[in-house]
Amino acid sequence: MKITGLKTFVANVSRTNFVFVKLYTDEGIDGVGEATLEWKTLAVTAALEELERQLIGRDPFRSDALVEQLHRDSYWRTGAVFRTALGAVEAAMLDIKGKALGVPVFELLGGKYRDRVACYANHWFFGARTPEEYNVAAKRGVAMGYHALKWDPFEASDLEMDRAQRHRTVAIVEAVRDAVGPDIDLMLDVHGRLNVPTAIAMCKALARFDLTWIEEPTPPESIDALAEVRANSPVPIASGERWYEPIRFLEALSKKAVDILQPDVSHAGGLAETKRIAHLAHLHLIPVAPHNPVGPVMNAMTLHTAVAIPNFSVFETISTDVPWRRELVKETLVFEDGHLLAPTAPGLGVELNEAACARFPYAAHDVPLFDGSINLSGVATGVDVMNKDQL
Repeated sequence: MKITGLKTFVANVSRTNFVFVKLYTDEGIDGVGEATLEWKTLAVTAALEELERQLIGRDPFRSDALVEQLHRDSYWRTGAVFRTALGAVEAAMLDIKGKALGVPVFELLGGKYRDRVACYANHWFFGARTPEEYNVAAKRGVAMGYHALKWDPFEASDLEMDRAQRHRTVAIVEAVRDAVGPDIDLMLDVHGRLNVPTAIAMCKALARFDLTWIEEPTPPESIDALAEVRANSPVPIASGERWYEPIRFLEALSKKAVDILQPDVSHAGGLAETKRIAHLAHLHLIPVAPHNPVGPVMNAMTLHTAVAIPNFSVFETISTDVPWRRELVKETLVFEDGHLLAPTAPGLGVELNEAACARFPYAAHDVPLFDGSINLSGVATGVDVMNKDQL
């Protein structure tokens, strides 16, 4: 079997653009991957197109060797754009191999550790601004069947928070905890926006709400800063979505900077690379909760990985998204009692609708972290994409 072509597909979803890739073969079996890199759409599509000439004529069954060669031959070797493109291409090759052999991709990663994965909801809060609105939205999230919710209540913070901002954040978290009771896991995402003293102060101020974790409290460049926060925080610290080199994960583990590691399957360079990172974490007895807030193909990539690693913790899902998300792919997800069941279809188990992608062409989007729009980005009237009654 030989690869005969590569094609990218971009679909606007209001907050960003999904980037899908398909590989075609001379035996008529194609494979799909996702390379969504939030707010860097054009850069990653260009990187994918540059990879095509190196893939033509190659055997997709030799995915590990080919990924290693592509990494070596890139000269620059790393970077979020290149490694995201590489992760999508590897996923497409595994999809081809799984289809050809008639097995789910997780079988190619060594088989299942579990039959289902616990999920938490992201994007359940769209449109909420006040504590009262968050209270109502949190009840809706739990009504969808989730036992865990994550969100960013830190407004447009930039390194520091004044007293009014801190009080508003605490009030929002208190409203959500009051809404869902003591048995629902709550995770807060800071998106790397605080300096060390502010992060430590907020971790201490929020500890009384029995949080499962506070995510990426400081900017991703300094693992030493993150380690200082973790050493002084009464709340567990999660991070990793903006690290893409395995050595960065090893540094974080060695410096005891995290309680939960969060590699992104695409940004870290693929499913096999993410499994290797998970095993590094397993040696340190650190759980892994992969970053997964984007499209449906990436959701499948992450689900297969979560099934196949020993130290998986919890699975990020997009609970609410644009109504046309379902048009972009055909997928067979089973969501029960806050869990997704392990896939059963050959390959990744998703098929791309190329015509639907064309109906939602690329649109430019800006990063919403510092302009106060983070809780409004997206479409509040979207579908509940993980609601089992709609699958």
